[in-house]
Amino acid sequence: MPRKPTLLSRIVRRIIIWIYAWKGWKIEGSLPKHLKKYVIAGAPHTSNWDFVFFAGATHKENILPNFMGKHTLFTGVMRNFMLDMGGIPVDRTKKANATQQVAEEFARREELALVIACEGTRKTDGRWRSGFYHIAQASGVPIVPAYADNENMVIGFGPPLVPTGNYGEDLLKLAEWFRSKLPDYERFKVLEAQARAIIEGRNDV
Repeated sequence: MPRKPTLLSRIVRRIIIWIYAWKGWKIEGSLPKHLKKYVIAGAPHTSNWDFVFFAGATHKENILPNFMGKHTLFTGVMRNFMLDMGGIPVDRTKKANATQQVAEEFARREELALVIACEGTRKTDGRWRSGFYHIAQASGVPIVPAYADNENMVIGFGPPLVPTGNYGEDLLKLAEWFRSKLPDYERFKVLEAQARAIIEGRNDV
């Protein structure tokens, strides 16, 4: 029988939903209802509040988002709470790398919407790390772009993109979508420049 979510996770989730509604955030676009598995490529990552607002938006979309976390966070009394919140433990000491571990999780589950902050850290200049792409490609799932407009309090979801294996070209398609939403945002200009540099062979990251 399925385990009942912990009391703490239920309380935290209700608080998150309340904060999201109280702040008055809105949703543009929608998550794909015809897909059961995909990677949500989220940007920009500027605040620890990003998780709260993304969690609130996905709740409105009737989706329980998942995220990756160090396996050491899934121990003791915190294990069930982290799992209830959508956490997927990744053990970097294992022979299988993080991409392989998450791909196995995608294969094991019937539904999985994995949120990845593609910039990696809040202090980035806007360039993305390629982990999100390798995970989607290894798992055979599409990438759904998602942006957060903190000024106008909007979470936006874009059309799914199936990885072709050409990282530079696919990254450029994503960058152009993000720039269409916030054309003057400096980080998205950097992202587009990164994609073009990869295509031209000036950057392989």
